[in-house]
Amino acid sequence: MGKTVRWGILATGGIAERFTSELLALDGAEVVAVASRTEASAKSFADRFGIPRAYGDWEGLFADDDVDVVYVATPHHAHREAAGRALAAGRAVLCEKALTLDAREAAELVALARERGVFLMEAMWMYCSPLVRRLAELVRDGAIGEVRTVQADFGLAGPFAPDHRLRDPAVGGGALLDLGVYPVSFAHLLLGEPDTVHAHALLSPEGVDLNTGVLLGWADTGASALLSCSIVADTPQTASVTGSLGRIDVPRGFFYPERFTLRRHGHEPEEFVSGDDPHSLRHEAAEVMRCLRAGETESPLVPLDGSLAVMRTLDAIRTRIGVRYPQEDARGL
Repeated sequence: MGKTVRWGILATGGIAERFTSELLALDGAEVVAVASRTEASAKSFADRFGIPRAYGDWEGLFADDDVDVVYVATPHHAHREAAGRALAAGRAVLCEKALTLDAREAAELVALARERGVFLMEAMWMYCSPLVRRLAELVRDGAIGEVRTVQADFGLAGPFAPDHRLRDPAVGGGALLDLGVYPVSFAHLLLGEPDTVHAHALLSPEGVDLNTGVLLGWADTGASALLSCSIVADTPQTASVTGSLGRIDVPRGFFYPERFTLRRHGHEPEEFVSGDDPHSLRHEAAEVMRCLRAGETESPLVPLDGSLAVMRTLDAIRTRIGVRYPQEDARGL
């Protein structure tokens, strides 16, 4: 693949707008097409961003030979179908998180990508943040000794009306897949897949989680993670990882940190500061482009096995709190 990577955008919501804006400012990226379920929506989006082609159906985008990679920005419930159809058409895929509704769908996508030899990555932009990568490197190198605890939370005050997508189980609503995926992924980044999962939640009348607390455990080290997510409470949105020799504290916005502090026993605190805009999505886009140019079908920063492990943990949490999606009932799960 040449220097320029040609992107197609699937869906036209807020996250698609933000990602497209980032791509247009990224060297070597070109947005050549957009698709939506309606031609009017696709055309409006294309006009706004100067995109040459707009499709009123998904298939037009997947069949477009000028598209190297498709960014899937649909709601959770459509990730499996959208990403699967793009992969089947031979298009590389960057799919928004959570990767799918559940681990079964995620396993199907990963199997398809590997069978076809086509690139697939979950859009876990936190993993691509240079500062988060530095934090994980410090932990791996033993800067704080053996990890004992991880704490992280992500909550929004709301309120969200009953007809909002975050309250709709049919589209994977609730706090867990939208917000809880960040604390869970943070814990996975540092400790891997847990052996035990405990959870408690406040559920809405529609059956989605409004406020969820999670305790994860790792048998081999005795480490634990205390996590929470909410769409009814504005939580601190901070994270910390404590080890036998010290602690790392990440302030509000831990999933796109501007800074973090390393506190080691017997040493003065060390502050690590981001050298650029930490809220930017360009790092995940740049990682996709690097992989495609190198002929890689998976990213080492956001490995597919890691995404599968996170989905298994999210499934286990939903089992503990009693949240099911209509699609699972339809499959007889």
